[in-house]
Amino acid sequence: MNRSITYIVLISVLAILTSFESYGQKTDTIVHVNGNILTGDFKKLNYGVVTWKMDGMGTISLEEPKISTIISSKIFEIKMESGRIYFGSFEAAEKEREVNLVLVNENILVKIEDIVEVYPIKKSFKTRLSGNFNLGANYSKGSNVATLQFSGNLDYRKRNSEFGLTWDTNDTYQGDTLSASKSDITLAWQRTLKKGWYADVSIGASQNLQLGTDLRWSLNLAGIKDLTYNEWNRLYAAVGVNLSREIPFGEGPTQDDIAGLIQVKWKVYKLWSPKVWVDADIVYLPYLTDDRYRFTFNMNPKVSIFSDNFKIGINVYYTYDSMPQTTDASNDDYGLNLQFTYSLN
Repeated sequence: MNRSITYIVLISVLAILTSFESYGQKTDTIVHVNGNILTGDFKKLNYGVVTWKMDGMGTISLEEPKISTIISSKIFEIKMESGRIYFGSFEAAEKEREVNLVLVNENILVKIEDIVEVYPIKKSFKTRLSGNFNLGANYSKGSNVATLQFSGNLDYRKRNSEFGLTWDTNDTYQGDTLSASKSDITLAWQRTLKKGWYADVSIGASQNLQLGTDLRWSLNLAGIKDLTYNEWNRLYAAVGVNLSREIPFGEGPTQDDIAGLIQVKWKVYKLWSPKVWVDADIVYLPYLTDDRYRFTFNMNPKVSIFSDNFKIGINVYYTYDSMPQTTDASNDDYGLNLQFTYSLN
């Protein structure tokens, strides 16, 4: 019996067993590429990793390239590499690395590698929530300088939309005195459109004493487009407008400005051992109300330790302002921190 026939027999038996099982435990099923059958609760798939809950083992992560096919009668929001979005369930396919999407009026055969996101439609608040918490620190005894860094994000997914909260603080202490501070916090809402497009609205607050900014409020209105989105990376760009109100550090008038917004983000998730994640983004803000521009760059490579939930890496940032609002402020600010990360499933 050759490999393809063996696979068809395996799937046929599995489909029969699952049909009986659905009346009882209502479990989902994943067939591993090595032939192992996993039953449990399919929570989500994004950035190349399936979050999967199994009795006795708790919640585990399974890399998408290791999945042969999927069976589930639950309704999911399924996003494809092309940007197309379907709402349906999964049935096993006869060929490896393929699955049937069961929709309202039709079934569609797709490749597993072409699926980039899967979210259950009816789930609790907790299962729709994901995020990362990052903590970093550096200290030099000779200079008596310490740097503390805390950053992270929380994302809440709903049908065709997503809410995201991100924050990042970098505080530098000379002895017991705060000598520099850089902080950012942003609340964003994204709406999924067609063909890989998203509408994005975000509000944020930031501080950078090195650049002379005591407080800056901002409102961003942008359109986001996926340039590449597959099982190992996502590259997307945003274009829009930035509205800001800036209060300088020390004395000086409050300033209101309008700027263009150009942003590029790249997420890499190479799932070898150890697993590697890289988040990088570039933002360029050319002012329309002044002869000024701002530029920021962030990069956060990290590798897994212990499990996919725990990672270690570095955080690198660079910020440039062509016209700081205080005369004695620097034009740029940069830093590098060792960072430990905990990720929510």
